Amino acid sequence: MAHVCRQLSGSGASFAGWVGIIIATATNDWVRTCDYTVTTCVRMDELGARGLWAECVISPSLYHCVTLNHILTLPAYIQACRALMVCACLMGLPAMGLVLMSMPCVRLGDEIPATKLRHGMVGGALTFIVALCGLVSTIWFPIGAHAEEGLMSFGISLYTGWVGSALCLLGSFMILCCCGDDPSATPQRQQNSYYYSRQAGGADTPINLAATAVVTGNHLAAIGLWSSGNSFSGMTNHASPSGSPMDKSGFG
Repeated sequence: MAHVCRQLSGSGASFAGWVGIIIATATNDWVRTCDYTVTTCVRMDELGARGLWAECVISPSLYHCVTLNHILTLPAYIQACRALMVCACLMGLPAMGLVLMSMPCVRLGDEIPATKLRHGMVGGALTFIVALCGLVSTIWFPIGAHAEEGLMSFGISLYTGWVGSALCLLGSFMILCCCGDDPSATPQRQQNSYYYSRQAGGADTPINLAATAVVTGNHLAAIGLWSSGNSFSGMTNHASPSGSPMDKSGFG
């Protein structure tokens, strides 16, 4: 039961983390940039929010975004973080599918336990790669933004990416730990359980065998006594002929 609970918890954490990574990839509030104080930047309409796909200007009366579609002129860290986050989102789909197929409550055809373990191992490994891609992107992006221009604070999208990557990392560890058993040991465990169940079900067998042995011994003893009695009777009849010695002597 504990094994199933750990696997369910790991699968749930991985799925929630993958959704968080998708949300972080799709939104643009990764970092807040400002060269002055927050009040001055808002008053001068110079408070900016930057993400993977757009750069926005935030003010009390304006929220305007400019799409970053000039790929050749973008900094290297933005392009690398884009590639990593897109790979994490795409890789999460087969990872979640394999993790789902490894669940004990899901059975596909004549699937054996060894196949489920392999699905869980591959799904956990893919989830771990998803977590690594998310962590590298969410750490590299603010460092690059700070080096390029003034970084004021982190945005909600960046926090969402951190939480999603951490959940994927935790979920992958739990799934890999649950699927770490050797599949070749499963038949041996089944044989052992069958052996012990047979032992428990046939606990009264020695008593029955002992009773059978006693009955058989008594029967054989009776047969032996009967045979001995017949042999003794035959010997008596052979030693005593029809005419007794007293009759032959003439004293009868």
